[in-house]
Amino acid sequence: MAYELEVDYYNSFWLKKVERTAGSGTGANNWPGLPWDPTYLNSSGVSVTYPAFPFGTGGTVSNNDAAVGYPWYVEEARIKGGFNNDIVSLGVKAYTVDENVDLIDRSNSLIFSGVFNDRTGYNETNVFSVGEAIVRDADPINGSIQRLYTQDTNLIVFQENKVSNALLSKSTVYSGEQGAEEMLGTPRTIGQLVPYLGEYGISENPESFAQFGYRKYFADRNRSAILRLSRDGITEISAYGMRDYFRDYLALVSSDFTNFLVEKVGISSGAGKVLTFVVNSATCCDIEIGSSMQFENTSTGAAVTPSSIVTDVAVNVPGVSCTITVSVGIDNPGQYDKVYFITQRRGKIIGGFDVHNQNYVVSMQQSPRSVSTSDDSYSTSAFDEAINGWISFYDYKPIFVDSLKNKYYSFVDTNIYEHYYQNPTQTNVGVFYGVSNEASISFIFNPNPSIVKNFSTVAYEGSNGWEVDYFRSDYEGIDPDVSSSPFTYNDNNEYRDTTSIVRSYDEGLYTQNGVSLRAGFSRKENRYVANLVSSSPVRPGEIIFGNQMSGIKGYIANVKFSTDGSTDVGGIKELFAVSTRFVTSSY
Repeated sequence: MAYELEVDYYNSFWLKKVERTAGSGTGANNWPGLPWDPTYLNSSGVSVTYPAFPFGTGGTVSNNDAAVGYPWYVEEARIKGGFNNDIVSLGVKAYTVDENVDLIDRSNSLIFSGVFNDRTGYNETNVFSVGEAIVRDADPINGSIQRLYTQDTNLIVFQENKVSNALLSKSTVYSGEQGAEEMLGTPRTIGQLVPYLGEYGISENPESFAQFGYRKYFADRNRSAILRLSRDGITEISAYGMRDYFRDYLALVSSDFTNFLVEKVGISSGAGKVLTFVVNSATCCDIEIGSSMQFENTSTGAAVTPSSIVTDVAVNVPGVSCTITVSVGIDNPGQYDKVYFITQRRGKIIGGFDVHNQNYVVSMQQSPRSVSTSDDSYSTSAFDEAINGWISFYDYKPIFVDSLKNKYYSFVDTNIYEHYYQNPTQTNVGVFYGVSNEASISFIFNPNPSIVKNFSTVAYEGSNGWEVDYFRSDYEGIDPDVSSSPFTYNDNNEYRDTTSIVRSYDEGLYTQNGVSLRAGFSRKENRYVANLVSSSPVRPGEIIFGNQMSGIKGYIANVKFSTDGSTDVGGIKELFAVSTRFVTSSY
């Protein structure tokens, strides 16, 4: 049987093997497909029959014996070489193969393949013809292309430092001095990239992208901005009262990969250098195949970072546990009782659209969720188009958020959570991932800002269950520390008035001599009111201070209202209005 040997050019050749005639002697060969026995010139210049079949005298195998030849010969499949020629011409190149295996980084280019027709079965999605104009290059100075989004019949291209729009499969005629980029009737798959006004991009955070209707939202970490792309172009929505906040927080979200240690104690099973760990689902989501490890003995303090890698991650019970199999590059791994899985992550800016509340939600995360869920590791907030402002901070740290059919979902580990779920008892308000979180609002009282005031009371209209965490005046100027030379200025010499916590209507209830009294809010005509009791520290020269005084003094007051931890937990809490009573200070 012939063997087909592929070559790089149009010519092709057959590599054939000579058959041995059964029972025949030395040199009795059968040349299939040839009408004659091939000959060759021996060392004496005499034309002899090519023996080819590798049998020497007596029928012994002698493949290395040049005198008896080899059992293979080459036959040309097409008449290209010419009769009795020494060489074979290359002929016409029907196609070329790029044999340069060097990596070419074209992170700022769009390359498109052939078409796919599902009706006829015509599929050229794996065809990238170098003979056609299949590449559209974006300006490399704007960085790599991070995300693509198709809008109607156009393509929006998000680079690190620029956002552009390109026509898809349409012809456009350009007139004037610039000439015609594309002539009518000769459309290109991807037309000219037309940038939107403004030096904005999506940095290296394509996960921040979200869209609803004709609006697109994304974050530009390099420029400390949260942006909206709409019909009027790009708008910096982080400038709506939150410029300083996003400027400071986005600087904390690093784009560099950092090692994060996820601690796991105990080895469930293992033999030799293959160990198995059963861990919780949060760790599973952050440990990948190829992650490295570190072993430690807590009693001796011995630690080692072996050449170990995670070889398999399998979920046992979704949302509960998974099994991790590790190939260990050390001897006697049983001597260690603490294991650290080392994985590399970088900060994320996760964006999504809350279709229930019609808000863009962005979660800026300094570390993975499995490493930390503390308040200082993330910030999740929402932007509302109705008021053109940022309406709330949220106490949840998701790994992905999105909406579907009037419902808003977030994903954590291997679980999916539906927000705003209405249950019969209505006890899930402020509950994220099974944890109840308080709701709070901070604001400033600033009537007559040029007059020093004595704030004496606080009142609100709304539901039971609200308390005042703090009621503070503005800071006074910093006095110098006269005990030092030269004088120094520090926060210890800066003062402001503060009040004690004002308890909620239920939590402030106590009984004295059989009489029910309230240390916090009292209710009058469905309005909750309370006196402000000072908790200010003593200042130099003060005679009466602290809880001996009622009210606080200042130009303005910073106030924080929050829900308590006992009044109808998870139920609806409403806050309609907050007020205070004050008098002008005598000095």
